[in-house]
Order: sequence, then structure tokens, then C-alpha cells
Amino acid sequence: MTNRPLGAQISHMLKDRGIDVIFGIPGVHNVEMYRGIEEAGITHVLARHEQGAGFMADGYARATGRPGVAYVITGPGLTNILTPLGQAHSDSVPVLVIASCLNRGDLKMGKARLHDMRDQEAAAATVCDWSHTAMDAGSAYRLIDRALAEFACARPRPRAIHVPIEVLGAPAESPRPAAPLPERPRAADVAKAVGMIENARRPLFILGGGAVGGHEAARAVLARRHAASFVTGAGRGIPAPGDPLHFGPTLARPDSAAIFARADLVIAVGTELAETDLWRDTLGHRCPLIRVDLDPAELTDIHPADLAICGDAGDVLAALAERLPEGDSDWTPSEVAQARARFRAEVDAERPGILAIAEAVQAALPSDTIFYSDMTQFAYVANEILDLPAPGLWHHPWGYGTLGYALPAAIGGKAGQPKRPVVAIAGDYGFQYTIQELGTAVELGLPLPILVWDNGKLKEIEESMQRSQIAPNAVMARNPDFLGVARAWGCQTAAPQDLHALSAALRQALVADGPTVIHMTPGLAR
Repeated sequence: MTNRPLGAQISHMLKDRGIDVIFGIPGVHNVEMYRGIEEAGITHVLARHEQGAGFMADGYARATGRPGVAYVITGPGLTNILTPLGQAHSDSVPVLVIASCLNRGDLKMGKARLHDMRDQEAAAATVCDWSHTAMDAGSAYRLIDRALAEFACARPRPRAIHVPIEVLGAPAESPRPAAPLPERPRAADVAKAVGMIENARRPLFILGGGAVGGHEAARAVLARRHAASFVTGAGRGIPAPGDPLHFGPTLARPDSAAIFARADLVIAVGTELAETDLWRDTLGHRCPLIRVDLDPAELTDIHPADLAICGDAGDVLAALAERLPEGDSDWTPSEVAQARARFRAEVDAERPGILAIAEAVQAALPSDTIFYSDMTQFAYVANEILDLPAPGLWHHPWGYGTLGYALPAAIGGKAGQPKRPVVAIAGDYGFQYTIQELGTAVELGLPLPILVWDNGKLKEIEESMQRSQIAPNAVMARNPDFLGVARAWGCQTAAPQDLHALSAALRQALVADGPTVIHMTPGLAR
């Protein structure tokens, strides 16, 4: 046992439990947390804003499958990171925030202290699975182990741990050595599900982000039963490339309800069937529904299941792949192809010109490229139409819908997967939310292409106002010279005038010695 200040012990504890990267910003209240970082052998990534640090931790977690960890200060540091925590909560991303807080005697006493806030723990609880304050070293150690264990065997939503300043600086004995993490619970008996799927002539699967870890088993099940499938945005890449019975990530197309009406069994695996998946209240099915989810609360929502299986999606899919016999179905490749062609035409008509550019971007990059996109029309088109060869390749702020996500999340993803190509895609307005994180990307020397889709306005909001018969208001904002700003940070830049030049700029950016901001306008599609 070695005595060190608790702040240093926490870094050593995290390293012992497999955490090797921490994102954050030091301040006078959390300096003790920085005492042990280098000694423990942890890499610290300095963000320019706590919102950036939170999105970086989120991007790192999505790219690696390991928890993303952030250190922040009392009060404003915690409130600044709440938006990324809300995004991580809605998308089930394992992010752990460790924040300093006021000394024990000052908590909830109403004293005018630096970074004082009325209830820091309660504030974080609004966007985290839980938020607790550790009043001593033992409590801090138990909370960290609890968070890591829950990331391993429960829905991996964010957790927040707050430690008083005086506790961080007080000597503490080392934590106990890391124990094996618990395994996820085995799936419930799937015998009934096997029978229902075996008897179905038109089985239709919906595969969500919770099924990503079981994508090989999912592909086996789809092939064995000749079943049709949709994916949510987070589930893109789960079906095998070129699967002729895959409808794609097009659940939100209104006409998809008619497809569900033709199914005789729907199997939803690892998906909340959230508003942002469907943009309607019902699937449109008139047949039995099987739902598989790790969270029992999701099995009792507005989409009641005829058979609800509470368990890990990967376990259930593996059991189905093992037990389902070969079989045929009444789905045909021609009806799927016709639907996909119709959906594609609708998307292209709704947001003209973007589809060709999105396809050019995908074609110019290696097949294992990891994308991080922001809330922008460019991403909305790509998310509905572009197929992916594998899961985990495109990350988007699905549920919470935060602007400013793409750049810092891509920095975190690249930090977690330094040998993989990583690309950020942001709109002209959302890019300005976290544009300061270009400094972090430059400091790290990341060969990171950053695509900025510039249509000169909040076009999605303008069109929403027009549909509501509201005269467009507050949708035009003066943009900076994006390339000039990027060069000021030390980035390389490109302003391609056609799709060929765009492809060349992307390939060059992947081998650059730092980030490259690539400015795209609607004129590229002409």
C-alpha cells in the first residue's frame, strides 16, 4: 500500500483498470487530480472547453469500446460538460466524469465560494445514469469500481463522481487491485423466439446500436432465415454488405410503415425505437413483435412486445444463430431494391445535391474510416442512404441532437484509434460551437480531415419554419473565413471546386502531419 494524495491515487487506480487516456482541463480546484497522471502513465488530452472534453471522451468510447474519462473542475467545469453527458446518456455511451467539488463543510451551505453552485451532484444527475459525491477515499474507489462494472454489464450510460477539494488533496492508501469485471447477464431462454421466427414467412428485423457487438451473429441469423432488415442510425453496418434483403437505415421514411404492415413478425434487437429512430409513434406493423434489450424499462414503453427478452443483444443473437434452422422467406430482393430506390429518390429530392457529395466522400476514403458527424443536413442525407461495411464506423449525436459534437468527438476517436482514418463532418453553424478544439487537434498532430458543409445558413431550421408557415427568422448568421481561421490555428486547408478535387483533398488530408479543414459548398454537386 502506498500513501499518496487521493487525486494522484485516482489516476493510478484508473490506469490499473485499463484507462490510459483522460480528457479535460485543469483548474485550481482539481489540480490534485493532475498530480498522478504522468506518474501513472496516462495520456492527458487538453481540450479548449469542457464541452469539447466531454465530446472527446464520448468519441473515444465509441471508437474503442472502452470508457471515456474526463476530469473537470467544480461548478462551471461541470456545467460546461453537461451537454456532452446528455448526449452520451441518450446514445448509451460509457463516459465517466470525475469532478472536484466544494469542501465538505461548504457543500449546500450557501457560502460565497469560488465556483460555488447550489447542488452540483443534482445538476449532473439530470443527464447521467447516476451522480454521487465521494466524501472519502474509500467512497471514491468504490464509486469508480461501480461505474466501470456497470459499464461492463449494464446499459453504458454516463456516470459522474464528485470529490471535495480537501479530500482530493488528503493522503490516502492505494485502492485494492483491480478485480475481474462482471460479465453481462446471459440472455433469457430464446426457445419461444426461435419458434416464432421459424414459423414466420416474412420476418423483419430492426437492429439497433445495442446489437453492434453481435453483428456477426445477426448476419448469420438474417442469412439463415432469408429475413429482411432495417437498422437504426446507430446500427448501421450490422447486416452484411450487399445483403439483398436489407432496407437500410430508412426507418424514418414514412413509407417504411407500409413495409412493416407486410411483415408477419418483427424482431427489434438492441434499439429503443426512439422518436429519433422513427419520427412517428408506431412502426406500422400488424403482427407480433419480439423485443430484445438489456434495459427492462425499454421493454415496457409505447411499443409493447408480444415477447420481451431482457438480456444482452449479442447473447440473444448468438443463441438464435446457434438454434435457428435454415429456412426461406417470402421477402424478395426486387421489392427491397424498389423500396430503397424510392427512399433514395425521396432523400435526394428533399435535400438536393448532397447525396452525390456524400457518396463521393465515402468512395474517396478507406472502407474502415470512422466518421463523426454533427447535426447538419449533410449528415442527415448520409445517415439515411450510405451503407457501411461494418458497424461502429459512423457516429452521430442521435438522441440529444447536440451541435458542436463532430470535431471534438473525432479528436477523441482518433486518440483512441490512432492508426485508423477518422473524419469529422460539421455544418457551418455547428462547427462554430467547438471550433476552438482545432487547437487541440493541431497540438496532437492529428491527420484529421474536417469537412465543413457550408450552405450559409441554418437551412434545416429555415425549411422547418417554411413548412410551419413562419417567415424565416434568425436563420442567417455571418460566417467567418473558415479557412483563414483554420490556418490561424495551424491547420492545413482545402477548398475543392468539384468532386474530383474533393476526393483528392480527402486522400491528402489522411497523410498530412496535422488536421485539414476542407470547405464544402452546395456548388460541389454541379
